[in-house]
Amino acid sequence: MRAWYRNLDPLVLIAWLGLVVLGLAAIYSATNGVAAEFSDFEPRENFDKQVMWLGISLAGILIALALPIRFFQVSGFPIYIVTVLLLLAALAFGREVNGAKSWLYFGSIGLQVSELAKVGTILAVAQLVGIRRPKTMDIRFALMVVGLILLPAVLIVLQNDTGTALVFFGLIPIALFWSGLELNLLLLMIAPAVAGYFAIVSMPTAIVFSVLFTGFMWWKTRDRRIGVITGLFTGGTAAVTTLAITTLLAPHQIQRVLAFTNPGAEEFRLGVGYHQVNSMAAIGSGGFSGKGFLQGTQTQGGYVMEQSTDFIFSVIGEEFGFIGSMIVIGLFSLLLIRIVMLGANMKHPFGVMVAGGTAGVYLIHIFINMGMATSVLPVIGIPLPFLSYGGSALLANSALLAIVLSLHLRRDDFSIYGY
Repeated sequence: MRAWYRNLDPLVLIAWLGLVVLGLAAIYSATNGVAAEFSDFEPRENFDKQVMWLGISLAGILIALALPIRFFQVSGFPIYIVTVLLLLAALAFGREVNGAKSWLYFGSIGLQVSELAKVGTILAVAQLVGIRRPKTMDIRFALMVVGLILLPAVLIVLQNDTGTALVFFGLIPIALFWSGLELNLLLLMIAPAVAGYFAIVSMPTAIVFSVLFTGFMWWKTRDRRIGVITGLFTGGTAAVTTLAITTLLAPHQIQRVLAFTNPGAEEFRLGVGYHQVNSMAAIGSGGFSGKGFLQGTQTQGGYVMEQSTDFIFSVIGEEFGFIGSMIVIGLFSLLLIRIVMLGANMKHPFGVMVAGGTAGVYLIHIFINMGMATSVLPVIGIPLPFLSYGGSALLANSALLAIVLSLHLRRDDFSIYGY
């Protein structure tokens, strides 16, 4: 009989380990090299703290790998309830860090409970999907899925952590897709966000997108009502976005939204665009092979703010260059592809949902974080999985990965419990 550990996917473990090691190198460079002279005492401890959290995460991975499938199948809702209660506790008694009241401290150890809520939410949605069994999607079930995700998202918004809340909002179409939502409806849900983005960058582009996408949906569905709804959704979102930028938002909010389109402009580069100007300078100066470990002038000079957390990718781009950046992107691509493949191999709605949700959360983080660092998206404060400093994020992301691996290596046990 083949030992259970031989069913572990080695490519996933290699990708995880590679990202963590690169993250530790970048965190060390950003906080313990010459850059340490430009920071206070706390950032200098980030490397040591991240190593400590890596040890905790490894212990959590081993525990998750030892648990049976049945444990995860029945614990989704209880874990979800616990994480919601933690979010409420943070809202009432938590400590404010960087403007967000999303931290609970147990002695000297702080937990960002919004990170842990991702684990509970994905498991709860997966348990709901597993209970539902393989049936066609209906509006009642879709609303239940959306409700499970919206509750923690709203609590996180109330904690003033909009960046993390966006991850939950982005998880909604992903969860509905893996739950069996019709592709046409999924596209209809995503299109307004695309139209809103284009409206910020270029209104003519938003108009062209709305017209073309409306025509595509009308042609694809042969349903005039779908075409009208698509036009209203995309065109309406573009109009509302423009209205918000011109009349509804406060001046500082408008600047934050618009800065990413041209952070080097005179009105932005010394203010809200400062982070992205220096991030792009760091990445661009790295060239093909980088300046070398601890040799990045932007990084070691402390010009890139939050360079061990939100802008960790700029450290990698400067010191390891295009090669290092492509290694990071390659490892993330390998990780995402393998997770989706593991979910497909499980052939069970619970396992598929856990894998799809995990890959979706990672993808949202990667897309937004790298978008911030390269000025494709506004700065909204989202870390890069496994690379950015943050013990709670490392623990939560590693836990999700371990659960996927645990479910996959015991995938034959799903037949014992049926759907």
